[in-house]
Amino acid sequence: MPDYFILMELSNQTRAPEFLLLGFSAKSEFQFLLFGLFLSMYLITFTGNLLIILAIVSDSRLHTPMYCFLCNLSLADICFTSTTVPKMLVNIQTQNKDITYAGCLSQIFFFIVFGCLDNLLLTVMAYDRFVAICHPLHYTVIMNPRLCGLLVLGSWCISVAGSLLETLTVLRLSFCTNMEIPHFFCDLPEVLKLACSDTLINNIVVYFATGLLAMIPFHGILLSYYQIVSSILRISSAAGKYKAFSTCGSHLLVVSLFYGTGLGVYFSSAATSSSRTSLVASVMYTMVTPMLNPFIYSLRNRDMKESLRGLLIRMGTLRGRALTGLS
Repeated sequence: MPDYFILMELSNQTRAPEFLLLGFSAKSEFQFLLFGLFLSMYLITFTGNLLIILAIVSDSRLHTPMYCFLCNLSLADICFTSTTVPKMLVNIQTQNKDITYAGCLSQIFFFIVFGCLDNLLLTVMAYDRFVAICHPLHYTVIMNPRLCGLLVLGSWCISVAGSLLETLTVLRLSFCTNMEIPHFFCDLPEVLKLACSDTLINNIVVYFATGLLAMIPFHGILLSYYQIVSSILRISSAAGKYKAFSTCGSHLLVVSLFYGTGLGVYFSSAATSSSRTSLVASVMYTMVTPMLNPFIYSLRNRDMKESLRGLLIRMGTLRGRALTGLS
């Protein structure tokens, strides 16, 4: 009988039925404010990126490589925020911090997928701007539909494969009694800290995947913009320099925001053990950046503004006809 109870206890430890997402442990009177703030940010992110997608799909003038990549980036941003924010909103509303083991693994998988996809798509867009500015006469030949399709498909496949590699290694781990994650979602490094078994293989996989899926694309973006800036500086006229820079200004701003907040999360977690600082930095990375991307691309792009204006007019017309039909 004692052996039986020992086996049962070990089985319960290994199964890891659920985790606790501590999140923002604010006082109850502030929970409503947090819920309203994060819900508003999520709705703005979802609506803004959805409008970008609809505008690009519905306007044939925007069926170009740059807008094809932007459409996929907006879809990735919607999915990226939808991976973590709805669960956080439910936890705040219900005051229940539980998340199942399967739910936690699902969050880890999809968070890595869409985070890597954002990274790879920004790299592809940097290459597109490099070709447009440095090789304008050969742009249509180089950035042909087949290559664009392969770049998008490759970005999705690499992101899924990299995420599977990192997520499946978690299945080999056993967890003890402390299942509290000081975060509002299942962040892989925080989950690894709760494991009772050896995490050496997991850490090697994480470092390998980070170098392959984050650092190499980042260096690719830096190399592309080094070539772009060198080409722009060789332009003699100020008007020509401004026109060339304006074609990549929006993308450069999004890249700066994406990597700035991402590095902020990394350095804040490395420099301090304060979970509050890490939480604030993660909010910037997971919510603020995807929310601002549609504004950056729409407000700085005349074609996008015109397409969005036309889309809103058509939607208003359809709504008016529907209301007229109902009456």
